[in-house]
This record gives sequence, C-alpha cells and structure tokens, in this order.
Amino acid sequence: MLRFFAGVVSALLLVTAGLVVYRGWAADDPIIAAAPPPRLAPEQPVQYGVLEEIAVPKAPAKTREERRFDRYDKDRNDAITREEYLASRRKAFAKLDTNGNGRLDFEEWATRTTTKFASADADRSGAMSRAEFATTAVKRRAPVKTRCICPTPGEDAEE
Repeated sequence: MLRFFAGVVSALLLVTAGLVVYRGWAADDPIIAAAPPPRLAPEQPVQYGVLEEIAVPKAPAKTREERRFDRYDKDRNDAITREEYLASRRKAFAKLDTNGNGRLDFEEWATRTTTKFASADADRSGAMSRAEFATTAVKRRAPVKTRCICPTPGEDAEE
C-alpha cells in the first residue's frame, strides 16, 4: 500500500514539474523580465515605386454556417433569440398570406405551389425533369467581390 501512495505522489510531482516547464512559469522571474529587448537592425529608407513582397495576414473566410448564423443574429450578440430566428419565417409567411388576414389557408398555399410548379414545368408535360426541378432551388446570391484600387507603380505617393 505504501508503494502505491509513493507512486501516486511521484506521478503528481512529475505532472506538476511538467506543467511548470511547459507553461514557462520561470518567465515570471523579475530578473529575466528586466532583461533589455534585443537590438533591432536600423530601418532601411523607404523606396517609393518599388513593390516589395510583404506578407500581409488575411482574415480567415467565414464558413457557410457562420455566415448563416450572422444573418439571423441581427443584434450581433452571438445568440439568436426566438424573435430573430422567426423573423425570416414571418417574411416568408407574409408573402404566402395574400389576403393579409394572418392565416394561411389551403387556397393561398395551393395558389403559390401550383404557380411555382407551372413556372418550373417548362415543357408543360405535367411532370418535372431533373433540370426543371433544379430551377425550383433557392437562389443564392454570389459573394460580393471587392475591387482593390491601388496606385500604379511610378505614381507619386501622397504624404
């Protein structure tokens, strides 16, 4: 039993020592912290008109789900309330509720769906092919591409 406790204590000491080394708690020492920063090379004069390769960090692209979450989160508090979630559904419901009475009856729904089917059935065969069915998918907007307006080489830089 004594060997068991000795093994547990030694394992805990090893884990603690590993954490001390891993986290660099020795860097909190005031002697090490007071060391002067290393000297930097003197700055080179700036040459205008010469493009140097500079590594510019780029923001990571948001995933489709992150963009979708941001569309619902109107107040940008990283939480979607019930009202925020249902706002887009209310807009869709309002489009279907043609008489504006706040209730969607079968006639309103049937009018919308038969109109959608008729517009997708291009050959008027009464059945949609795969290509015709693909036209009923929700249209997604293309991402907005920004155009960089950069000075051409040789133009004088305004200071």
